[in-house]
Amino acid sequence: MTTSKPRVLDRIDLTILDILQKNGRISNHALAQHVNLSASPCLERVKRLEQDGYIERYGAFLNASKLKYGMTAFIQVTLDRTTADIFNKFRAQVIEIKEVAECHMVAGGFDYLLKIRFKDMAAYRVLLGTIVELPGISQTHTYIVTEHVKRHSGVPIFE
Repeated sequence: MTTSKPRVLDRIDLTILDILQKNGRISNHALAQHVNLSASPCLERVKRLEQDGYIERYGAFLNASKLKYGMTAFIQVTLDRTTADIFNKFRAQVIEIKEVAECHMVAGGFDYLLKIRFKDMAAYRVLLGTIVELPGISQTHTYIVTEHVKRHSGVPIFE
């Protein structure tokens, strides 16, 4: 049985990743100039990074306030029991709630951390009512964001 060894990324690969996560709309020509390659080898590297899973997707950062989702909160969720069945039921339903921007299972004093986006406190109350009805929830604690100090920083590439 042979296992493929993960390819070691060189400095050019890392620079490509760093540039793309800051500007996913950069043209291949401009990217190639930044990393001192011609366009074809640069495009081959990008495609290889995509195929190898280093680049998961491309997207745009939207202005949540302009789209009527200007408020953000984090909700700690504690389940009444931690069984595979409850985890699966919770997961299946939480992914259907459009206002849940992120959901992370965590280790520590609670089970999940949700990042939610909503318009105003009235919308938050409705959303909280939906969340507390999810299967297996015994307790929640909400932390309303009052200021975004650092967001969308990406993955640190260079040490």
